[in-house]
Amino acid sequence: MKITNSEIIKNGEQELMDAITADLDWSAIEKIIMKEHNLGIEEDIEYRSGDIIAVNNQIAYKLSFEVKVNLSVLLDRNGDYLSVSIDNKKEGTDEEMEEAALSENNTDTDNATPDPADDLGKKVDSILDNIKRQHEISG
Repeated sequence: MKITNSEIIKNGEQELMDAITADLDWSAIEKIIMKEHNLGIEEDIEYRSGDIIAVNNQIAYKLSFEVKVNLSVLLDRNGDYLSVSIDNKKEGTDEEMEEAALSENNTDTDNATPDPADDLGKKVDSILDNIKRQHEISG
């Protein structure tokens, strides 16, 4: 037995999502994304969808956005991968790119330290794999 118009509910939910997204602190969100994912986001952010969900027996709001991330992929003349980096709102110079590639290809095991670019490369590979899967599903 229907007791109200479903369009009223849908419109109310959409108005709630619009109000929440309009009041977001983008500066804080950028800091969170930089801290947790080491990614700088561009100004071109597009709201995709919102939903009301339950997390740990509490109401939560899931907001999905499409963000633009600038990637630089460095490869040699043979087509071999050298490095990948995320450009955080500033362009790197050619010298900086070359230094990054040289440091990534350094085989000196005496000073072996964890390379953050390896983790970054894994994140990028994961993102690219997801894009490929989405393309295969839709195509």
